[in-house]
Amino acid sequence: MAYEKTLKLVTNLDRGAVEAKIAEIRDSALSSQLAELASLLTAVEGLPRAQMEARVKSALKWLADKPQHKSLLALLELVELNLPNLK
Repeated sequence: MAYEKTLKLVTNLDRGAVEAKIAEIRDSALSSQLAELASLLTAVEGLPRAQMEARVKSALKWLADKPQHKSLLALLELVELNLPNLK
């Protein structure tokens, strides 16, 4: 029987935490040979909110039809929920 991690829903991440989460997702994508996904999430640190949001949305679309990577999708959705917190 397989067990999956439960994602804790956190909606109060600040910019540093959001950027760290994106870096974590990017590193996981690279280690899973998902170079296209990793490239969508490269150099997001310090970007204005709108640009970061566009990158995250593109990454979400890219992952939408790849159920084998649902853990990455869940992490990106967590990031998306926290984008309004960026200043």
